[in-house]
Amino acid sequence: MFSGTNLPKMGTYNVNVVLSSIQASEGISRVEIAQQTGLTAQTVSVIVRRLIDNGIVEEGGSLPSAGGKPRKTLRINPTAAYAVGIHFDPREVAIVVVDMTGHELASSHQELSPTLEPEVLIDQAAQAAHKLLATLGIPDDRVLGVGAACPGPIDQSQGLVTSPPRRDRWTDVPIKRLLTHFIGFDVIVDNDANAAAIGERWSGHGRSASDFAYMYLGTGIGGAMFLSNNIYRGVSMNAGEFGHIVVEPNGSPCYCGNRGCLEAMCSPAAITRNVHVELALGRDSSLSSLYQRDSSQVDHTAICIAAAQGDDLARRVIDRVAEYIADCAVVIANSLDVELLVLGGKGVRHVAEIYKDKVNEALSSLPLARRTHVLRVAISEMSADGAALGAASMVLHANYAPNTAHLVSVAAGG
Repeated sequence: MFSGTNLPKMGTYNVNVVLSSIQASEGISRVEIAQQTGLTAQTVSVIVRRLIDNGIVEEGGSLPSAGGKPRKTLRINPTAAYAVGIHFDPREVAIVVVDMTGHELASSHQELSPTLEPEVLIDQAAQAAHKLLATLGIPDDRVLGVGAACPGPIDQSQGLVTSPPRRDRWTDVPIKRLLTHFIGFDVIVDNDANAAAIGERWSGHGRSASDFAYMYLGTGIGGAMFLSNNIYRGVSMNAGEFGHIVVEPNGSPCYCGNRGCLEAMCSPAAITRNVHVELALGRDSSLSSLYQRDSSQVDHTAICIAAAQGDDLARRVIDRVAEYIADCAVVIANSLDVELLVLGGKGVRHVAEIYKDKVNEALSSLPLARRTHVLRVAISEMSADGAALGAASMVLHANYAPNTAHLVSVAAGG
């Protein structure tokens, strides 16, 4: 949990510290906020009154008091503001609208044509977002902004998608400038793994974790880290490429130029390819007849469902993937020493518990500091649109989360 400061000139930071305490709880009193943040009761009271007057926070029920009148609980007002999230996945565009708590109010999806020019696609996404807002009856002046999540790497300084995998037409696309032009709101751009992690921080398992890692399993595999309550981006703003940790030195070639990367061995495409090889050799499986009728129907989803239902071939392939993911989790535990690892993204659907069990098994016996601390593992409870929800949460996070970089700047007289 963040701590506040009672020094002058720290008003905005302290407001966001208080708001963060309220946002991370299901209902919290002013006294509890003061205890958590280290701010004086008077400072908390003034800030809470401002947040209530601005409609961002509302009073809920009451808590028992040791003396005097009962303490009122405080909660985020979900209708205080709204945000839009857009995930530009290699296969589709997902668009969501969320309220102030990060709750999804509406969504839309459209499949991508490989021949569609980026500018046309971004324009279509902007139109779809405005349509969702109109359907919900949300006026433009209640929209904080738009978050755009894309496969990395991202040039944050210029708002560019530089060279995403499986997207030949998307080299050096100025997505921030184009989306701002077409949609008419402020736009924040980040890679999809960072977006998903920020969503987890705003409304998921990461709400109360100051240090956690997020492994994003989507069309590809990425990662993100919250360290000391702040997302860590690295020098080039592209930290967290867990998908390019080598888990099989002589494994399949990866588009990054290495061999045996986690993504090369465990992406949905790799899983599908490995199962197809087995089925082509005549291995017995509940998927055999479907493969013979139409091999394209034996996709990643069908394989994961078969594995969860006990199909030997599918389960064998998924178990091997789980082992690779567990190897990566051990590297994360040894390198970062965080308190929580979240597994999320479309790639964990139907097989999340298989992955979680194998990761827990490895983390209980292999990390160097296992006797001091065993890294806790959680499966993201965000929907299949986790990256899009995270993209929307980026807007909320940017506006309302405490920013320690700003705090340091103010303290230095900047």
